[in-house]
Amino acid sequence: MNIQTSKLLLRHQLLEGAKRRISREPYRCFSCSIRHAQHQSQPPKSPQDTPGTTHFGFEKVAEALKEQRVGAVFSSVASSYDTMNDLMSLGIHRLWKDHFVRNLNPGRNPLTSLSASERGWNILDIAGGTGDIAFRMLDHASTINNDAHTRVTVADINPDMLAEGKKRALATPYARSPRLKFVEANAEKLDMIPDSSVDLYTVAFGIRNFTHKDAAIREAYRVLKPGGVFACLEFSKVNNSVFDALYKRWSFGAIPLIGQLVAGDRDSYQYLVESIERFPSQTEFRDMIQEAGFLVPGQGWEDLTGGIAAVHKGVKPI
Repeated sequence: MNIQTSKLLLRHQLLEGAKRRISREPYRCFSCSIRHAQHQSQPPKSPQDTPGTTHFGFEKVAEALKEQRVGAVFSSVASSYDTMNDLMSLGIHRLWKDHFVRNLNPGRNPLTSLSASERGWNILDIAGGTGDIAFRMLDHASTINNDAHTRVTVADINPDMLAEGKKRALATPYARSPRLKFVEANAEKLDMIPDSSVDLYTVAFGIRNFTHKDAAIREAYRVLKPGGVFACLEFSKVNNSVFDALYKRWSFGAIPLIGQLVAGDRDSYQYLVESIERFPSQTEFRDMIQEAGFLVPGQGWEDLTGGIAAVHKGVKPI
């Protein structure tokens, strides 16, 4: 075989190989090939356009997965939850919670939903696993209003958060008191709570993690007595553009890093700041409360620290 024949044979083999590759893979221009390679290196696409999806931070996931993933986040952060709250908010979350409880003034007498024969308030604190709000409610009722009968049920879907609350309760006067109870429950389906049995329903920094916020608000309406109050303390939308830019830089730059350094968990705190960003605006959330049937006093909310957080209230009609 001479050199010319060898060249022709080699050319034929190359052409046949190219034909086989072309038959298996469609033609792509150079830039299209780059995009294809990038797509192949990315994780599988979330079911963004299918029914039954919801947000997990900035990611869209199947509704059935969100509860499981949120549960994993809070199980991960439970032991460092209070320390991290202090670091993330520079301690301001304590002032917000104090204001929230003081404004609700638990134990004052009478509450519109209480009959003359009833003593003390029946308070349901949702997503309150560590007991932050519950302990404040009982302290306020006892020391400010001289009320030894108001009681709080702390309901949380996460057993690890409840375990932290029970452990913290040991340092309070309420550890073995009938005035404090811990219950594992899903806020969207409170089967263990009778209709029209609760005087005050509170949820602080928890409702943004619910899969169906509207369902939880409807459950709040069901369990509250006529005249009972729905009260929510939650992160919200900053109302000054310059302050908002600084706040977002702190949230997305510092908080996940603090989570990594203090709690050894960057991903959970990345989710938490994304969940804050995804939460409805003050107006949108007020509308959700009204749509559930509540009467909303005034504009429906009170901004705290320029709108970083807000207090929302609704009253069940008598």
